[in-house]
Amino acid sequence: MCPGAFAKCLGISLLPLSVVCVLCNILLFFPGGTPVDTKELSEEVWYFGGILGSGVLVTLVFLGLKNNDCCGCCGNASCGRSSILFAAVGVLGAGYSVVVSVLAIKRGPFCQTSEGWKYPFENSRQTNYLWKECLQPLDVVHWNLSLFSVLLALGLIQAVLCAVQVVNGLLGALCGDCCGGSRGVSVNGWTA
Repeated sequence: MCPGAFAKCLGISLLPLSVVCVLCNILLFFPGGTPVDTKELSEEVWYFGGILGSGVLVTLVFLGLKNNDCCGCCGNASCGRSSILFAAVGVLGAGYSVVVSVLAIKRGPFCQTSEGWKYPFENSRQTNYLWKECLQPLDVVHWNLSLFSVLLALGLIQAVLCAVQVVNGLLGALCGDCCGGSRGVSVNGWTA
């Protein structure tokens, strides 16, 4: 596949994923769909994994790949390096979102229990009965688990796509590109 064409296709596919991640992170500020005091939010919501990681940093990848004349070595001399750099930033941003999501799922939501406001799942090995421990905000366990799971899944998809672009950009820089009449190295019938 032509590295430049793949880069543009990748950039376009990352944008909707980034928008969904930003929306999920914003929704986490409203547990159960209702506004709450900022002291009643899980700490991981404030890490902005979906906004900063999978949102802003991955959107930079989209903008970088979209605005470059990314046609490998024959289009823009710095494109091979810049597409690799933008994709590496995307891997880091998506990775940040994945780490925050995993930590949030493992720790569980911050909620009001019969013992006050706390993280009831934090130090417990048995979680079956703890789902009922959270009294307020209503449905916060389902809310956090669902949204952080979406952030986790989309962050993993973004990380994989950006990692593939890093490899693709390296291959394009090393082997040449197929655009503009320039032919790359043919290996077993595949042009790199």
